[in-house]
Amino acid sequence: MKKTAHEIYDEAQKIWNPGRVEMFRSFGFEIAMGERQGSYFKDLDGHEYINMHSNGGVFNLGHRNSEIKDALIAGAELVDAGNHYFPSEFKNELNEKLLAVSPSNMRYVFTLNGGGEAIDAAVKFARKATGRQRLISLSCSFHGGSGISMQAGNPDLATYFNMTPDPKFYTHIEYNNLEQLEEILKKNDTAAVLIETIPATAGFPLPIENYHINVQKLAHQYGALYIADEVQTGLLRSGEMWCCCKYGATPDMIVTGKGLSGGYYPMSAIIMNEQAAGWMKEDGFAHTSSFNGTELGCIVSSKVMDILTRPETISNVAMLTDLFEKGLKQIQAKHQDFLVEVRQCGVIMGLKTAHPYGGQALMAALIKNGVWAVMANFDKSVLQFKPGLLMEKNTAEKVLAILDISLTQAAEMLQVPAN
Repeated sequence: MKKTAHEIYDEAQKIWNPGRVEMFRSFGFEIAMGERQGSYFKDLDGHEYINMHSNGGVFNLGHRNSEIKDALIAGAELVDAGNHYFPSEFKNELNEKLLAVSPSNMRYVFTLNGGGEAIDAAVKFARKATGRQRLISLSCSFHGGSGISMQAGNPDLATYFNMTPDPKFYTHIEYNNLEQLEEILKKNDTAAVLIETIPATAGFPLPIENYHINVQKLAHQYGALYIADEVQTGLLRSGEMWCCCKYGATPDMIVTGKGLSGGYYPMSAIIMNEQAAGWMKEDGFAHTSSFNGTELGCIVSSKVMDILTRPETISNVAMLTDLFEKGLKQIQAKHQDFLVEVRQCGVIMGLKTAHPYGGQALMAALIKNGVWAVMANFDKSVLQFKPGLLMEKNTAEKVLAILDISLTQAAEMLQVPAN
């Protein structure tokens, strides 16, 4: 007999993650995923939810995408992880597809397993390329939970785990503050400037005009590399393959992950220019691990790239962008006292409320009404709103109708005027 969600949560309280269990239970629900397909999933009791979180973009192409699933199954009949020491036709195929959709200065691809691991590696590559140590990043960003990536993100997280970033090697600056960036760069000891193109965990605040272009110019002016963290904002979510390129910038490295997995096989990649990849010509064995560039993962990710580059996919993203832009404008006008700002770039969206915990309340209201979306952890006044790229029009319209109802409920919960 299958276990109930309540039983699963009781076990999880003991052996998995008591803090998360307590948080969900405090909202009055115990969701354990059951059936799932496309933009929808069900809990074990059969309640259906529309996924507007997409696991940060992991389910960019929806749950259990049939083409990706078939590629995984066919690939597993043919190969396994392979050997990280050898080249492979499957590795080459994925790398060629990634380079084909990237700026013309990009020459090499290094594949890994997750976004945090890829950020770690990219910073190491920059330090080797420049002979410098300092990393400049944003205080409002999240780059992963591994060593360098955690220290590069919001420093409170690293400090929590007694990994307080050494100020000789890590400097955190404000988003959209070019003067602060240049002040640090003038020390002439910076290896790289690492920028999450639109900081997700901060609630997707949008860049000022020409911000990323100027980040690139300043970094190069002072001998540093520019790394674009596109783990959440890349892979067509902005309407273009790489969000930084939509804003006119040409990085030295682009880091991608999450959606590259297709939701099936953990994959990430660093797309690099000649300078950033220089270490590979000097000592190609200097950075390696057993599951870098697995053949099965490359087969899965190659199919992901095929789907992302189709005209039909690009057209659907444009449709969703327009539909949400118009719909959210109407909804904001109706709830202007509570929904104070809509941040949107393609299907990257953040909904800022008038209450410091408004995003959290809106998350709870949406879940009760059948939409799964998540607050921005660094700014709980904001709700992250992230549909999959292949979401159908009628599903998106349903999401907007539920949002309209949920905004009223969240405002009532917090005793904030809804309109």
